[in-house]
Amino acid sequence: MPPPQQPGPLSGVTVVALEQAVSAPMCTRALCDLGARVIKVENPEGGDSARHIDDVVGGLAAHFVWCNRGKESVALDLKSPAGMRILHRLLDRADVLVSNLTPGTTAKLGIAPEDLATRHPGLIALEIDGYGQGGPLSHKRAYDLLVQAESGVCAVTGHPGAPAKPGPPIADASTGLYAALSILALLYAGERRGGCGGTVAVSLFDTMTELMGYPLTHTRHSGVEQQPRGMGSPAVAPYGAHRTADGQTVVLGTTNDREWQRFARDLLGRPDLADDARLRTNPGRVEHRDLLDAEVGAWCARHDLAYIQRCADEAGIGNARYNTPRDVLAHPHLAARDRWRRIDTPAGPVPALLPPPVIAGFEPPMGAVPALGEHTDKVLAELGLPDAEIAELTGRSR
Repeated sequence: MPPPQQPGPLSGVTVVALEQAVSAPMCTRALCDLGARVIKVENPEGGDSARHIDDVVGGLAAHFVWCNRGKESVALDLKSPAGMRILHRLLDRADVLVSNLTPGTTAKLGIAPEDLATRHPGLIALEIDGYGQGGPLSHKRAYDLLVQAESGVCAVTGHPGAPAKPGPPIADASTGLYAALSILALLYAGERRGGCGGTVAVSLFDTMTELMGYPLTHTRHSGVEQQPRGMGSPAVAPYGAHRTADGQTVVLGTTNDREWQRFARDLLGRPDLADDARLRTNPGRVEHRDLLDAEVGAWCARHDLAYIQRCADEAGIGNARYNTPRDVLAHPHLAARDRWRRIDTPAGPVPALLPPPVIAGFEPPMGAVPALGEHTDKVLAELGLPDAEIAELTGRSR
């Protein structure tokens, strides 16, 4: 018999979400995965914009399925007085409000931080925006690609003269995770002080300039803008991808001078490279990267992937196989560690990966992806609204 499951660390915490796209939904999904109740308030006319990006998951959008499992969808027209009254009743019972509406929207709705501090003093109010307040870009809409371009991320991705956006929406996702971290900090502080409340603002631009910490620091102090290197790194060498004799791609790398000695002597069988004074330190290897890439590439081209990875493991050298998304879906490491679950959606059950944290005794709830407004009647009834008023608010007769 399996051991009894513990309640989630955030069991008993209620989050109200006014969210779109990825950043705020990623924040609230992380909280939901840890046991919080998340009530997602959506516009009855279409709901979260991410619902309609594509229809590849049996008619549902892949972004929406990814970011919204386990939440309760309540359809409310916040432009109406009745809708706002219901929202405030939800906030009376909530611990956290998360929003990422377009600039100025929360102020127009009367739920800006200063409004909430007065009307809901115990509420943690977190707002995600594009560029933060008080700057020349504060008024602008911000999408993942736009912020990655503005923050310099695209300039350090891709190849010289061919900048690229990193594949995953890292501006959105990273901002959502910083937002969740901030909420956890305030919840913890509230527990210690005997009361919650507080406001947090997290912007996509600030998040991405934080993640640009290495290239910004390097450029400031060296005066050099390092050029992107595709699957390599401008900071260390050897470090990159190489074709193998069996048509695969292996990724090999070192991070310090001791590893380089093992790489040259034990993996490549090239003591001459290990003894080469030009290559003894990482700055020298970076300067002579072309020489190293040629030598490593030639060695890899003579051997199959399995042989290279076995030898690299024996030598204590980091290595990986270049995989496509299709490869990762069938990855044996995910299967061996039982990382896949089935979650319900309006289109039927679909596979989903467990969240990264593995907490002893706690199985993430992996709840269903909600249909638009699926939980409206249930949540409004919890607020004590009579059936007739619920019917009027939802536009349905009873």
